[in-house]
Amino acid sequence: MKKFAIGLYVIVTAVLLAWGYYQAIYVAPNDAMQGEIFRIIYYHVPSFATAFTFYSISFLGSIAFLSYRRSRPAWAQIADGWAVAGAEVGVVFCTVGLTTGPLWARRAWGIWWTWDARLTTTLVLWLIYVSYLLLRRFSAGPQMQTLAAVLGIFGALDVPIVYMANRWWRTQHPAPVFGGDSNSGMDPSMVGALMWNMLAWFAWGFLILGIRFYVERHHQKIAAAEAKAALEA
Repeated sequence: MKKFAIGLYVIVTAVLLAWGYYQAIYVAPNDAMQGEIFRIIYYHVPSFATAFTFYSISFLGSIAFLSYRRSRPAWAQIADGWAVAGAEVGVVFCTVGLTTGPLWARRAWGIWWTWDARLTTTLVLWLIYVSYLLLRRFSAGPQMQTLAAVLGIFGALDVPIVYMANRWWRTQHPAPVFGGDSNSGMDPSMVGALMWNMLAWFAWGFLILGIRFYVERHHQKIAAAEAKAALEA
C-alpha cells in the first residue's frame, strides 16, 4: 500500500509538472512589455516559494532539535533529519531561482547581475545554507548537529529580509507582483499558469524532501548502530 501511494504521488507530480509546462509555454499569453522572456516567471517564482518553504522547515527542525536534544533524543534526531533535508532541498530550489533570475535579467536589463538589496540578500541566504551543508558534510563530533542547528536558525532569519527587500529598499529588482502597491498584480490570463506551476513545484519539492528525509534517517540509524557497537567492543 505504501509503495502504491508513493508511486501514485510520483505520477501525479509528473502530470502536474507537464501540465504546468503546457500552461506556461502554450496557454499563458506573452507579456506586453517583455514578450516571451516573461515566461521565466512561471519557474522563477515557484522555485523561490518552494525554497523559502523548505528553509522554514529547516528552521523549525533546528529549533526542535535544540529543544529536545537532551530531554527527548529520539525526537531530536527526527527534527534534525527534517532540518538537514529542508536545508538541502531548499538550496537546490534556491539555486534554480538564482539561475533563472540572471537569465531573465540579461534580456530585461542587459546585465546578468546587479548588487541590489533583493539579489544580494538572496545570495547571502544561499551562501549561509551552503555553509550549513558543508558544516554537516565535513565536520564530526557530538557538537556538529548543535552548531548546524544554530547556523540553520541564523540563515532562516534572512528569509523575511529577502522577501521584504524590494518593499523596504529601492531596488532594480521588479516590484512585488502580489501584495505590492495599487499597480501590482498579474493579468488574470497569466495567474492560472503561475498557480499550476506553484502546485507542481511544491509537489515535486515535497517528493524530494521526503526522499531526503528518509535517507537522512537511514544514515542516523547506521551511525547509532556503529556507535553502539563501538561502545560494546
